[in-house]
Amino acid sequence: MLDFIRSDLLQFQAYTPHPGGELSIPVDILDTNESPYDLPADLKEKLAWVYQNQMDTNRYPDGSHQELKGAIAAYVNESAATDAIAPAWISLGNGSDELIRSLLIATCLGGAGSIFVADPTFSMYGIIAETLGIEVVRGGRLADFSLDLAAARSLVVDPVRVVFMVHPNSPTGNALTEAELDWLRSLPDHVLVVIDEAYFEFSQTTLAAELPAHPNWVILRTFSKAFRLAALRVGYAIASPAVTQILEKVRLPYNLPAFTQTAALFALQQRDLLLSAMPELLRERDRLYTALSDLPPLTVWPSAANFLYLRFTPDDPHALVILTQTLKTQGTLIRQTGGGLRITIGSPGENERMLVRLQTYLAALTSGMES
Repeated sequence: MLDFIRSDLLQFQAYTPHPGGELSIPVDILDTNESPYDLPADLKEKLAWVYQNQMDTNRYPDGSHQELKGAIAAYVNESAATDAIAPAWISLGNGSDELIRSLLIATCLGGAGSIFVADPTFSMYGIIAETLGIEVVRGGRLADFSLDLAAARSLVVDPVRVVFMVHPNSPTGNALTEAELDWLRSLPDHVLVVIDEAYFEFSQTTLAAELPAHPNWVILRTFSKAFRLAALRVGYAIASPAVTQILEKVRLPYNLPAFTQTAALFALQQRDLLLSAMPELLRERDRLYTALSDLPPLTVWPSAANFLYLRFTPDDPHALVILTQTLKTQGTLIRQTGGGLRITIGSPGENERMLVRLQTYLAALTSGMES
């Protein structure tokens, strides 16, 4: 049965997002790092008008993405205080996942090389690599979740061709340190360095201005977080034209629907409005960090993104499962990952319900332990 399928693929578990659709109660989705706010109604109405009056659904979309690439390049230059990024430095994907896959196809497929990741980190790097039959070399992190540089230096050797780092890291929320950046800068040109800035709009820290000095670097970003377009799947890579030309060869034609391209253009044109939610989300993140810091037996770490990361002290994997399931049955979804819990910053109401439910659970847990 299925003898034509690769044997290693038969052992894989499919990625299953949003494990809360079966609930019959209102759900606060705090497990996927999306924005808690939809597009404003008037912007949706404008998109609907364009769809109804200007899009020919019988025609393929713009396969070159030229208009959107130009708008993204202008935004990157503005956010990085540079003028170095031209449209040729941009490549677009159906979410960042497609770009990750394209980078791996271009560098490591067919036994050409392996990738390096430092766990815990974004799981899709390893998942996509393994589905392509690419070896994943896994490094570790220190107590503050910074990279174990000594181990990384010994691991990033031939046949490693790609190093993936997130800035700030998911699920732990920490930005790259100067020591980590110096190590990335020192890597030889035959190693591709992929720096994922999915949470740039929250951290306001980018390495885009350094790209001209590092032709072996790629920066990934997304419209799924701060720009509120998770349903439409728009990711982009920023890299030297030599790299983006390869990505253009690898990607599938017409990979971004016309409606998706228009929505991304609208989002950039209205970025002041859409990003006006940032101050509230950052205040809520800091408020929750303070509140959660006072809740033993949890340990919570500072974050430069739109989520917080927690662990039980001492480590208790069973307690993580019970807590996640308890909050789920009450209508709060959080993510168990990397030996801890990642909680997305939602609206003030969503955050308060999560906090009350978490406090109630921990109070009952503590009471039970004492009795």
